[in-house]
Amino acid sequence: ILLPDAMRSEQLNMKTNGYTEWYTGVVVGGPAQDAPGECRTSYDVMADIADKFGVKDQFTEGKTQEDWIRELYEAGAEKDSEMPSWDEIVKQGVYKRELPTAIGLKDFRDDPEANPLATPSGKIEIYSERLADIAATWELEEDESINPIPVFTPGFQGYGSVNDEYPLYCTGFHHKSRTHSSFGFIPELEQVARQQLWINPADAESRGIVSGDMLSVKSPAGEIRIEAKVTSRIVPGTVGIPQGAWHKADMFGDKVDEGGCVNTLTTYKPTPLAKGNGNAHSMIVQVAKA
Repeated sequence: ILLPDAMRSEQLNMKTNGYTEWYTGVVVGGPAQDAPGECRTSYDVMADIADKFGVKDQFTEGKTQEDWIRELYEAGAEKDSEMPSWDEIVKQGVYKRELPTAIGLKDFRDDPEANPLATPSGKIEIYSERLADIAATWELEEDESINPIPVFTPGFQGYGSVNDEYPLYCTGFHHKSRTHSSFGFIPELEQVARQQLWINPADAESRGIVSGDMLSVKSPAGEIRIEAKVTSRIVPGTVGIPQGAWHKADMFGDKVDEGGCVNTLTTYKPTPLAKGNGNAHSMIVQVAKA
């Protein structure tokens, strides 16, 4: 089994335009080019894995990826008389239409008793008895909290957590040269939109840092190397690092990440209720010239 898999442009694919029930269009098309070497679609790879477990027939149901795409499209189109046929959408590629305006929770607003919400009270809840019960009965760590009403909680390594060793707050942000980590390996994009740490002139001057310097950034979780960008566009006392850079470290050596991956600085600590890693945008760090 050879990874990585084929890119979206290297296989037939389908996507919708919109969120939840508010879809404004659908795109079906591809491939625009062949996958390089022996790369294959993730569906074919998963089918091979299923075959190793002796469940290929249950996984694929005897269908190819293209068969599944067509079946899923036609199942949706069958419930919507305005949708093009499969042959038509394959030929035209894109189908879209105007999305009508809508009033959120209209049925509930018109008659809340006849159309209750899926909350214990059936109403919009400012105070949640369910969350109050969880907070009273779950065993929480000393620095964890679950609240029945919206309140500000700094969270792990959040506001108020900086100290002499790690005096700066750090956050990750989306970068114009990547989609998350996708395209993080392309040197031409890196040249025009470099991986840089944003730091306010007040914080940079006290550390002797100027734009272009190579920096060492340390957190309780790890250390990275990254180029400095001194700018007043970031608040003093904070620094920003574009997310999605690829991790490049000798994990059998010093473990210092030369790729400037912001995840190297994050500590894994799930939030008590949603189990999200809440400190992905809330880190404490120290910055110095490397």
